[in-house]
Parts: sequence; C-alpha cells; structure tokens
Amino acid sequence: MADRCDSEPSCDLPSASEPFLNHRRVWAKVEGVVELAYESLRQEGLFNEEGKLLGSASSPIQIWKDGDCVEQSSTDIWLAICTAVKTACSLGNVSKEEVKGLGFAATCSLVAVDSEGEPVTVSWSGDTRRNIIVWMDHRAVKQAERINASNSPVLQYCGGGVSPEMEPPKLLWVKENLQESWSMTFRWMDLSDWLTYKATGDDTRSLCTTVCKWTYLGHAHMQQINEKDSRDMEACGWDDEFWEEIGLGDLVDGHHAKIGRSVAFPGHALGSGLTLDAAKELGLMAGTPVGTALIDAHAGGVGVMESVPASDSESIVDEDAISRRMVLVCGTSTCHMAVSRTKLFIPGVWGPFWSAMVPEYWLTEGGQSATGALLDYVIENHIASPHLANRAASRRISIFDLLNEILESMKQDEGSQLISALTKDMHILPDFHGNRSPVADPKSKGMISGLTLDTSEKQLALLYLATVQGIAYGTRHIVEHCNANGHKIDTLLACGGLAKNRLFVQEHADIIGYPIILPRENESVLLGASILGAVASKKYPTVREAMKAMNAAGQVVYPSKDPKVKKYHAAKYSIFRDLYEQQQKHRSLMAEALA
Repeated sequence: MADRCDSEPSCDLPSASEPFLNHRRVWAKVEGVVELAYESLRQEGLFNEEGKLLGSASSPIQIWKDGDCVEQSSTDIWLAICTAVKTACSLGNVSKEEVKGLGFAATCSLVAVDSEGEPVTVSWSGDTRRNIIVWMDHRAVKQAERINASNSPVLQYCGGGVSPEMEPPKLLWVKENLQESWSMTFRWMDLSDWLTYKATGDDTRSLCTTVCKWTYLGHAHMQQINEKDSRDMEACGWDDEFWEEIGLGDLVDGHHAKIGRSVAFPGHALGSGLTLDAAKELGLMAGTPVGTALIDAHAGGVGVMESVPASDSESIVDEDAISRRMVLVCGTSTCHMAVSRTKLFIPGVWGPFWSAMVPEYWLTEGGQSATGALLDYVIENHIASPHLANRAASRRISIFDLLNEILESMKQDEGSQLISALTKDMHILPDFHGNRSPVADPKSKGMISGLTLDTSEKQLALLYLATVQGIAYGTRHIVEHCNANGHKIDTLLACGGLAKNRLFVQEHADIIGYPIILPRENESVLLGASILGAVASKKYPTVREAMKAMNAAGQVVYPSKDPKVKKYHAAKYSIFRDLYEQQQKHRSLMAEALA
C-alpha cells in the first residue's frame, strides 16, 4: 500500500510545456486525532513529458482506525484532491490549459456508493462519511478463510488464496454484517476506479484493480485486443461460479453492474475526459484526457521499472531485461513487483495477473503488509522515542537520520567493521500485521529475540536496525521464492519513502546480494500516475513507451563485496527463517492444549 510521506512536498511548480497531473493518496501519520481519525495526505504531482517532477502539493485527509477496522471517506478524499490541484497550479503559475492529461493512482481500498453516487457507510459506527474499507483493514480474515476453502480455480491466480486485504472477503463481510449498507450500495469500486469515475462519469474499471484485487481474469482478453488498439472491453473475465459459491451471487446480476461491466488497460482514455462538474471542482479544463487508473504500488512499478542506467539502456536491446527486474515500492507496506512474458504460478505470491501493471505482461506481486508502518510502530512505542524525536526536530533531520548516526557512532565505539554486526544478539520476524508473502499467513505474528532491560537511545537504535534487517530478510525470502518458481530476478529497483533512507537501501542490497537502482525522481508513484495521463493524451502510444521516455535512473547501490558481510547475513537469515518455524510449532502446541 501505499507510500509514506515524511515531509511536506514542495509546492514550487515552475511553468513547463506538456505537464501531466496525477493524483494519489499518501500515508503520513500526524499528531491530531479526532474520533480515532488520523490525518493523512493526498498528494498531487506535475510532470513534464520527460518525466521530470516540476512540483507537488498536498492536502490532508482523515483515516479512522479501530482495531482491525480502518476506514476513510471518498468525499473527503475528492475534496482534498481538488484543493491540492488548485493550490499546485496556482503556486506554479500553471494554467489549466497547460495540463494535457491526468492519471489517478490510489490504494486498493473498497468504496461503496448508492445510485446517486452518494457514500454508503461500511462502518460499525453507521457514520455515512466512512464509505471506504482501507486496504490494510483486516476485519475479513474469517471470510477470506472461507473463500479459500472453496478451492475455486480463480484462486490459483492470486497465489492460491485471497488475502483479507482483497475485495471479495471485504464484500462478504459487509453482506454478513451490514445488511442495510449491502442493500443500498449501487456500485462497489476500488478507490482508483472511483476517482476516475468521479472525474469522467465513465464506470469502466481498470485491469489493474479488477485483476489484482477482485479475482477478475484479465487474460480472458488476451486474444481479443492489444494495448495499441485499446478500447472499453466488455467484462468477460468474471467467474460467475466463484461469486455464487462464496455467497455473493447477487453481484453477478445486471451483467456485473455493481462491480464492473467494462474494463480497460491502464492509461486508456476514459469517456470524454473531465466532466464539466469535475473540471470546475478541480480548476481544470473540461475534456482534459483522463487515463484508466492504477493501484498506487503498481503506479510505482510503472514509474520506476525502466529506470536503468544509460549505459545499460543504450547497449544491445534486450526485451527480456525487464523480466529480470523487481521493483520494491517501499512505504507503509512494501510491494514487490516483477513481470514476465509467460504466466508463473507461485504459491503464496499474488498473481499471475495479466496486464495489471505493464500491459500485455504477466505481473507477479509479492508484499509485506507493514514495513514503514512497522518502523514507525517500533520507534514510537519505545520510551526513548520522544527525546530522540525532539533532538531530530531541533536539527531539522528525520528520526531515521539520527538513528543512523547513532548506529555509526556505536560501530566506532565497539570497534566493529560492520554496522550490521551490531545486531548479532537481536533478531526480528517482522510479521506484526501478518505475512502477505511468501507464506501467505495473515495470522503470523511479529517476534523479537534478544530484548533486555535497556531503555536507552542506543537500544532503540539496535531495535530499529534489527527491524530494517528483518524487513530485508523478508524481501530476500520473496525474491528467492520467486526465482525458485520460474523468475530470473537479478536487479532490484526501489522507490517510496523508505528508499530515501540510505541504511534501509544498503541493508537490502547487502542482504539480498543484488544491486538496487534508485530512480532519478523520488516520487515514482506520482510519476507512474502521470504516465497514465500522458498515454491518455496520446503523447505516447503505450504505457511501455511512456515508461521508456519518462523513467530515468539515479544512484545505484551495490551490495558489499566483503565476504564477512555475506557470511553474517547468511547466519541471520537462517535465524529469521527459523523464527517462523518456531512460531508455527508454538501455535500448534497451544492449539493442542486448548483442544
């Protein structure tokens, strides 16, 4: 899900030709709390035809958290988008006539609206504002288990089973628990699709959202159409037997009217562009082309996957090279994106999804449900955190930068050659919000080995480092698992808030053993969304060609060549894998005891 925002984005937007606006939701925890409502940010970015960020602006939105339930408001999000777009264009002296295309990307959250387009509550509270079940909401774990017990053929296209973060379990939860809301809802939509619908009045759904989160079989269209001949396609990829079997047969009614009658490739121009009402609210021109949307993490993949160094891209053309790359979209969670020309079925890893990110390629999607969110949790719940946060604020640096400095000082004090070796006695399984990939166990729990009574800032620094390493070992597990099942990944690309943390990136490179390419533009998710606008405006004929034109590489981070580093991480990785095995044994023992 979703990328994190560590600071206020710049709103300094110089005027430029051919700008493309994009819209996406960005998580950012702040101090204010209202009725369990935390503020987040909607961020807008303006790019030129070469993929250079001209600037961005943001506007706050609310998120309600109550146990496993996490909710938002589509009305609130749309108003935030309108505010941010107007602010960005005004501050940058960019006229509405200069905006040539729009693209939307958002979290894979579930939106409910009635026949008038008004919000329908999905909350126990009955609050009509709360009509979005956020992607990270885990209220539907039991429903996911029941769906997976069906062994429907569609499940092989999502790693063997749906996650509670996908839409079918959430839909089943609403039907079973909020009957009035279920009856009132006229459209169930992914947030990205709702945004394009709000902007254009076109209810066409994206192959990205429907295939990745709704069990839609996108490859039903393989023999019908290619991206260059893109058009709205009748939704022939729904498996009606699946919906009937899991108790949601009513969603088949009306040719799947509530969940999508038509689909299109990402970047396909929707309807007649911006409607008069949407254009007025956004401060843009009616008719401005709007591209079919992407999920935010998938937009990150589109925004970075062709960001290879010039020396690589200018050498012999290798069309298979893209299939040897994996993109890490590192934010609140981390998504692991790899594409291939052939479909690869990988147990515990979502996919294969046809045309869900790069049109006409199969997508494999691994993931970790809490990475940036886990680091925040570990730091903020430590007794030394407030003092450390104040020190960082006084120096106008992030708390991560300060922790990295503390670790460097500890390395020198201990006479150690490796920062990594500081955690030789501390090991972490980072499954604090379950394991999405590759064991696909939403009941998995976080584990920490090596705690003491120490409450100092140095101890927090060690806990932070061990957490970073645990996250990196999880990514190594995903990469190894994908390669063992047909992929040939040898290069990583990273984007998102966590990719700005040098220690986070270096630990990943050392632990996985592959170089990590960072893009020229930090805001790769924003760039991916803008590529959709560029394709919709016909500036580029396909998403892939737009990626090649607008992606660009920045720094390349190489793994250490020191054999001691490799040996050290091999030992810690073995312990990491053993932690989950231990947890399974513990779970089994307790189940037997309570039987």
